[in-house]
Amino acid sequence: MNEPDFQRINRRLTVFSAFIFFVLAVYLFQLFSMQIIRGAQFRKQSQTISQRSERIPAQRGEIFDRNANIPMVLNTNTFAVTVTPGEIARDELPTVMTRLANILHIPVSDVEKKLPASVRRSFQSVEIRSNIPYEVITALAENIDELPGVSWHSKPMRNYVETRSFSHILGYVGDITKEELKTFYNKGYTANSSIGKAGIEKYYDELLRGEDGSEYRTVDAKGRLIESGTAVIPPKMGNNLILTIDRKIQELVEDALGERIGAAVVLKPATGEVLALVSYPYFDPNLFLNDNGNELYAKLLHDTRNPLLNRAVNASYPPASTFKIVMSTAILAEKAFPPDKKVLCAGEVDYGERIFRCHIRRPGHGYLDLRNALAQSCDIYYWTVCRDNLGIDKMVEYIRSFGYGKSVEIDLPSQADGLVPNPVWKERRFHEKWLGGDTMNMAIGQGFMLASPMQVANMVAMVVNSGVIYKPHLLKEVRAPGTNELVFEKKPEILQQSDVPREVFAQVRSDMRYMITNGTAQVPLHNTVVQIAGKTGTAEVGRKDHWHSWMAAYGPYNAPPEDAVVVVVLVEAQNTWEWWAPYATNIIFQGIFANQTYEEAVEALGRKRFASVGRTRQE
Repeated sequence: MNEPDFQRINRRLTVFSAFIFFVLAVYLFQLFSMQIIRGAQFRKQSQTISQRSERIPAQRGEIFDRNANIPMVLNTNTFAVTVTPGEIARDELPTVMTRLANILHIPVSDVEKKLPASVRRSFQSVEIRSNIPYEVITALAENIDELPGVSWHSKPMRNYVETRSFSHILGYVGDITKEELKTFYNKGYTANSSIGKAGIEKYYDELLRGEDGSEYRTVDAKGRLIESGTAVIPPKMGNNLILTIDRKIQELVEDALGERIGAAVVLKPATGEVLALVSYPYFDPNLFLNDNGNELYAKLLHDTRNPLLNRAVNASYPPASTFKIVMSTAILAEKAFPPDKKVLCAGEVDYGERIFRCHIRRPGHGYLDLRNALAQSCDIYYWTVCRDNLGIDKMVEYIRSFGYGKSVEIDLPSQADGLVPNPVWKERRFHEKWLGGDTMNMAIGQGFMLASPMQVANMVAMVVNSGVIYKPHLLKEVRAPGTNELVFEKKPEILQQSDVPREVFAQVRSDMRYMITNGTAQVPLHNTVVQIAGKTGTAEVGRKDHWHSWMAAYGPYNAPPEDAVVVVVLVEAQNTWEWWAPYATNIIFQGIFANQTYEEAVEALGRKRFASVGRTRQE
């Protein structure tokens, strides 16, 4: 080998040695970095991988009325029983399940459903039963040696202090379903989560639910506990909600409606705040928290009176003669017919091979102008003027401007849109042409026209506010638990705005007041505490001696909108007819403005007046 070849080989060996040295240096540096510099980080990761977490459920936020003094919904601590199936020998599992079922006083099949074959080797705990009384926990503790894998922990449970008519407002909670979990999984919900099912509990679930905590335990590769020490991340309680509801007014309205199937609304027109929202019949949300909650729910679903239905916002009815408030506004705004010009009411009118009868006074009202037609609720006046002078297109335009036919956007999970029919709708729905008789029916809130009590309340609010409807809402404030710090405050939002001149609304308010002092409601709405303005309504339902009874009113008359309240009462035709809505309305106004309970209001107004409530249909 000559010298140049030797030098060339020597250079190659040098380069190769340098490369090997570089690789070793990088490797040693990486080892040093992993063990010394980033050792703590990797130890933490390895520990996390070998940890099993147990969920610590958070307490939901409490719910208060507008006075924020006593909670209407709070939490109580109960016990939940869990089983870790992997800790039970395979041949012992049937015996353990039987023993556990006997102590819990439930069928063995209920335990077996919770522990299907797919989870019986798992070391993740499975909740078997919640809301367990202390005596049962004591029995479990006494037999714990015969119940391997069985344990229990404290679990917060909802306690609805206010039930009855509050149930449709507050709603209730329940275990999350598979379908709900698919929807809300990305928002942190788990298979063991509780979730709002109705009312405020559902609509504001994310504000109320809080953040679950965790308890971490170190386990081996099979999930078995290998360390006694634990790390705990405490849960965070949900926010507290302050509602617009006034507990005292709610109870007053509930008593005034009584055990009559129907609904009632008390609304602040200047802000949209709902002071009371009553629907009867109601239910007890605490019943759903029991072990047989599903059975009770099914029973309520099959109740013909439909107690789960919130009739105030989620049911639709013909608004009847309360609707004449809209028609009066349209007639005045469009100058469709002179308000002082009179129309003859002879008791009936022949139109389209059919006789339309003014059912208030069979002999007829005689000659009436607009103000007296509203006061006496004369159908023939509105039939004639709306059909011949206003027309269906203008009628629909004004009806929709009052918010009918669409959602009121109240902060509840669901609500009825109602129905505003028109010629196109009828053609598509029934394949029939719109007739003059359809226009006449619509003019008095009958026929196909449908509305919820809340929509009728919004109609009155627009008149009071001279052309503005604010979104009705139940949430007033959100406050942090513990500190009571203000998190959010609800501000009024415009739902609907009209370009009708203010003087038109002023005239309608005047006519509504005249209806109380000189019209069909002067007896039931007589009140010396507050001046009331409004309109009665009696809706036909096709049954003899059965009608829906309506009253839509506000007071004080001529007060600024911020000082007024709107009251709407509906008594369904399912009840024995007694024309109760206007009487209930008067009791509500009396109680609110005289600061009285139901009993005190009835006493102040005179019990004899209510004892002599007539059964003759009026408007």
